[in-house]
Amino acid sequence: MEVSLEACLGNKCQFTKSEDADSLGNRHFLYLQIMKITFLTGFLFIVTMVIVASSCGSSNSATTPAEQEAMHTKSTEGDTVKIQSDKTEYEIIIIEPGFNFWLQSTARPEGYYSQSWLENRNQVYVLNWNQRVLQPQDFDPRLYEMQINYDSNIDYGYELNYKLYNYFIYFQRKYNQRLGPFVPRI
Repeated sequence: MEVSLEACLGNKCQFTKSEDADSLGNRHFLYLQIMKITFLTGFLFIVTMVIVASSCGSSNSATTPAEQEAMHTKSTEGDTVKIQSDKTEYEIIIIEPGFNFWLQSTARPEGYYSQSWLENRNQVYVLNWNQRVLQPQDFDPRLYEMQINYDSNIDYGYELNYKLYNYFIYFQRKYNQRLGPFVPRI
């Protein structure tokens, strides 16, 4: 007498009283085979899930862009940037730990923004910066120490505007400040 696989998939197989001992032994063997297959499939599934879960874990070397930026802001290597244009007699000196490294590694490359766009943003940022310098009771005087003399009628050149703009972005992101209506993005 044959027993179909579907009949034995439950917890027990259905047998009739007229079956002999030999046929019961075969069915018992069939039931044990199904249990072995089920156990092996479950075991392989669990082993596979453990391997997948362990391979999906994050490694220590992979960092998010925010973590990379935080590491860059803590760097003090080359922390003074002097911007002097050959075409103009203006210069800007930025003494901020980590800014030079951040500028080289994180900021958009030169040429990404137009000079007029940078000048417009710098006007807004300088205006807000200078207002905060004049209000030490409202804003941390250690952050806003001195005013910036930036005249919108003077052409300071691309390099000066580019680095000044990026300093404002760096400053806002590092110290969690907002120098205008724009969200400081890279």
